[in-house]
Amino acid sequence: MSAPEAGASARFCGRDFSPAELERIRGLIAQGNTWRSQLARQVCQEFGWRNAQGQLKEMSCKVALLRMQRAGLLVLPLPRGRNGNGKKAAPARHLLALEPAPLTLPAHHLHALRLELVRSPLERLLYRQMMFQHHYLGYYPMPGAQLRYLLYHDAQLLGGLGFGASAWSLADRDRFIGWSGPQRQRNLHLVLNNHRFLLLPWVRSPNLASRVLGRVCRRLGADWFDHYGYRPVLLETFVQWPRFSGTAYRAANWLCVGLTKGRGKLEKHHHTILPQKAIFLYPLRPDFKKILTR
Repeated sequence: MSAPEAGASARFCGRDFSPAELERIRGLIAQGNTWRSQLARQVCQEFGWRNAQGQLKEMSCKVALLRMQRAGLLVLPLPRGRNGNGKKAAPARHLLALEPAPLTLPAHHLHALRLELVRSPLERLLYRQMMFQHHYLGYYPMPGAQLRYLLYHDAQLLGGLGFGASAWSLADRDRFIGWSGPQRQRNLHLVLNNHRFLLLPWVRSPNLASRVLGRVCRRLGADWFDHYGYRPVLLETFVQWPRFSGTAYRAANWLCVGLTKGRGKLEKHHHTILPQKAIFLYPLRPDFKKILTR
C-alpha cells in the first residue's frame, strides 16, 4: 500500500497501525533490534497482536513490517540470511528419492488413500522438493498462516496440496460474495486459497483429483481450527486459462465465478501482464455469504 497521510493510521495484514504505534516500531529498530524475527515478536507482544488461540502473529507481523518498509514508513535492519521470500526456491542440496511408480487404478479402487499434514522437517523438504520439481509454478515460500498436505496410497507418495492466505482483491470473487471494502478487510482471513495441488506425473488414476479435493475440503476446517483457532468458511483457487479447464475442481463441486484481470500485485496501469486465471470457489458453509458480509 502507499504511504498514509500524516497523522493517519496505516493498515497492513488486516491490522490498523496508529501513528504512535508506527513511531514505537521505529524506536524499537533504533534501539538495535537487528533480528527481524525478534523485532516481529516484540511488536506482537507490545501491541497484543495474537490469533484466536492467543498465539503471537509473528509471520503476519514480518510481512507487515516488510510492507511498511516498502511504503516508506520505516527502514528495517538488513536480513541476517537469505530466506528467498518471494523468489523461486532452489532445489534442496540433498534430494529425497521420489520413486516414479506408475499408478493407473481408478480412484474408487484406492482404499488406502490418506492425507497427512506436513509437520516435520523431512515432510517439509519432501513437499518443497515435489512442488519444485513437478508443479508448473514451482515452489515459493508462502507468508502467513498455511497448511500443507501430502497424499499417500499405502506407503506410495501420490502428490500434495497447500492452503494459505487468499488474494486481497478479486473483482469477480468479491462481486459473488457481495461484501464491501470494510467487510472484506474484517473477514478476508475466513477465505483460504488453495495455492498448490499436485498429483505426481506418473499418477494417472481416473477421478482421483476430484476425490482428493472432496476429502481435503471435509477436513480442512477442523485442521485449520486446531492450528489457528478459527474456521474458514470459503476456499478459492486459480486455474490458469486456457492451459487448464478446471475439470477436477468442477467435478468436486467448486464454482467458477469469473477470471482474474492478469495484472498481478505490482501492475499500476491496468495492463494485462500475467496469464489470466479462472477463479473457483468452494463454500465450506452454506451461510458463508452471511458470515463474510456481516
